[in-house]
Amino acid sequence: MDLALLRTFIAVHRAGSFTRAAALLGLSQPAVTSQIRTLERQLGRPLFHRRPRGVTPTAVGDELAHKTAPHLDALLRITEAEQEAAGASRTLHIAGPPEFLCLRVLPALAPLVGQGHTLRTTLRADAEETLDGLAAGHHDLVVTTAHPRGGLFTATALCDEEHVLVAAPYWAALVDPDQLRDKGPAAVDGIPLVEVHESLPLFTRYWTAVFDTPPEAAATVVAPDLRAVLECVRAGAGLAVLPRYLCQGPLSRGEIVALLEPPVPPLRTWFLVVRTGGLALAHLARAHDRLLRASVHW
Repeated sequence: MDLALLRTFIAVHRAGSFTRAAALLGLSQPAVTSQIRTLERQLGRPLFHRRPRGVTPTAVGDELAHKTAPHLDALLRITEAEQEAAGASRTLHIAGPPEFLCLRVLPALAPLVGQGHTLRTTLRADAEETLDGLAAGHHDLVVTTAHPRGGLFTATALCDEEHVLVAAPYWAALVDPDQLRDKGPAAVDGIPLVEVHESLPLFTRYWTAVFDTPPEAAATVVAPDLRAVLECVRAGAGLAVLPRYLCQGPLSRGEIVALLEPPVPPLRTWFLVVRTGGLALAHLARAHDRLLRASVHW
């Protein structure tokens, strides 16, 4: 059986779409369709159900993918190892929110540069956009708090991020911690809110988890970068909900104050996401492993 046909079949099976698989393989959509039809003729069985949006595998298609995908991935690993031995270099394309990439991911991957790796980053907060880019082959690795579904992606939990309600000392002095615990958001009425978006995603998650109620106030300052939110809070613009990793330094120096330390702090999980089968690529697997090992100390 032609390995090129099997490779195309696995790409379609994982992508759930002829068009998306074509983009990943660098082929035209008609070429992918033709190869799948050829394989179906050779097997004498349909491999996919054609749907209005993409395709779904038949029982025969699922069985074939289960049997062949591990072997094709193994062949890819062998090819990658030979290319590395020959001195061929590969560029790793990473995407994710700017704060986490800048403060966590890139410092962890920096040693790979000294080993001959090349890195390119796309700083983008929107999880849907980054996953679409991963599906289209624009990125190799995405760091996100969204857990993707479906067979196209493989997601690995990286770390948990604790959220902290913080304010500058001036505002913190006006808040009674006991009242905040007992009365909830009413204890901070009148204090400006600083957020990354008008929809108050961080306040909503914190308020719901800790006080069991959504926020009612609107943001006073909206800055679409958590580092900008931190600087606004440190300068006295109001209170914010921030990841502890981002604000631990200012907290320890007393530049900002944690208004509450709930028994169970709100957490958000970060995931490393690759296209299924992508870890057969040596440079991607190496970066993936390095991030997992570094995250133990985060």
